[in-house]
Amino acid sequence: MRNVHRRTFILGGAAAASSIALPSAGATGVPATATSLPHDPFQLGVASGDPSADGFVLWTRLAPAPLNPDGRGGMPSSNVDVQWQVATDGNFANVVASGTTTATPASAHSVHVEVSGLDHSRFYHYRFRTDTTPSYLSPAGRTRTAPGPGVLANQLRFAVASCSHWEESWFHAFQQIADDSPDLVLFLGDYIYEFSTDKTTNVREYVDWGTDVVDTLAEYRLRYAQHRTDPALRAAHAAAPWAVVLDDHEVKNNWNNSTPSVSQRAQAFQAWYENMPVRAAQKPAGGTMTMHRRLGWGSLARFHMLDTRQYRSPQSVPDCNDGTRRMISANQEQWLLDGLATRPATWDFLGQQVFFADRDSDRDPNTCNGDDSWDGYRAQRSRISAGWVERGVPNPVVLTGDVHRHWAADLLANPYDPDSAHIGVELVATSVSSGGPYADPNNPNPRLPGHLPYVKYLHDRRGYIRCTATSEQVTAEFMQLSSTTEPDFAKVSVSPHARFVVPEGEKRLLRG
Repeated sequence: MRNVHRRTFILGGAAAASSIALPSAGATGVPATATSLPHDPFQLGVASGDPSADGFVLWTRLAPAPLNPDGRGGMPSSNVDVQWQVATDGNFANVVASGTTTATPASAHSVHVEVSGLDHSRFYHYRFRTDTTPSYLSPAGRTRTAPGPGVLANQLRFAVASCSHWEESWFHAFQQIADDSPDLVLFLGDYIYEFSTDKTTNVREYVDWGTDVVDTLAEYRLRYAQHRTDPALRAAHAAAPWAVVLDDHEVKNNWNNSTPSVSQRAQAFQAWYENMPVRAAQKPAGGTMTMHRRLGWGSLARFHMLDTRQYRSPQSVPDCNDGTRRMISANQEQWLLDGLATRPATWDFLGQQVFFADRDSDRDPNTCNGDDSWDGYRAQRSRISAGWVERGVPNPVVLTGDVHRHWAADLLANPYDPDSAHIGVELVATSVSSGGPYADPNNPNPRLPGHLPYVKYLHDRRGYIRCTATSEQVTAEFMQLSSTTEPDFAKVSVSPHARFVVPEGEKRLLRG
């Protein structure tokens, strides 16, 4: 008999035990529209994402019993009509856009509404309501549109986060992000983890449905649902629009273009899309998905969101300098360089998953350090960095997740020559929760690698990066949590451990 976590009973048991009359599929096989639900279906909250100058994506997923083992969230096998509203005020006295969409069983009753036609550079509030009897009203979320092309914003405040393992720490970083009320949140991968960890320091557990590693659509859906039951994560989603990419643990640890199977990818991609505030352009087609995309912020900034997983070459080519080894596809590489050549904004941010600078090698250009950093794909890394130099990109900033530690590094034209030209900077966000108190318990206070003088900062705590961009500079505050095991956020402090400034045009890090 499988163990049932107590939280599963609380969140999943009510709907599982309920028996209600619902319309069934008609003769055509198309699910009928449900007219009633057992209880509140908005337990996973609301979210928005990928803002443009005139709109954004609105998201929710109906799940009155989020942790039901079939992954369907306690929903019937019927469509449900969902009304949505966008207003300029939190009381919804001035509704400026509204409509009705349909949540279907095939998409786990998730909703993606692409709103357009709004004013640029403005905050909005949004909510959903089920078209059922009784009807249910969702929590309200806050989002915003980006500045229009050529519009220079006074500043852009955004958070950079990644790696949120449910078991290993409380999600206090998400709560602080919500309290910051940023303009944008960049989440750079590992939103869920496909495996459970066996650590005595874990603060909670994934639901145990008799499997150690999830690899089916129902199991992936359960992982996302369990994460969304956390109030801090729901608050962070409701506080600002997000721009998200996935890394490995949304599918399988260290996956690349040769593994896992197309079927497993298709199921993992489907669950990711169902649970993320992304546009229809990111909807998967079987085992493929277009994840790379570009977000503009007027003439101040652009975000080039990269996909470093789906087309990554495995280690079958052992030479890291071999030009056939790829972290991103050839088409994506050309897309990135073509976009960088246009230069409509002061700052170009590359939102991606793994370490771009050389952080491990002993300066031997022939030493390969595996396939989970750009150092294992040196020819492509050189083409990209040389490409932005050739195109005169004034202010490239690489934003990275994955490694569960804060890092900051200057990017050099030749990483093996400390006297070569500065060509950009990299800011690496530690994990939200993954790793528990320390990413490496045997080395909780790592030292800066002395043989890599361009690495300016290294710190092993949980947190995120709080960034502010203006036309003069980017300020990066490396936020750290005082505790990962204290469940009460009121007893936890979140503060900058270090602050760096990147002056416009200088392509280097200065202590702030």
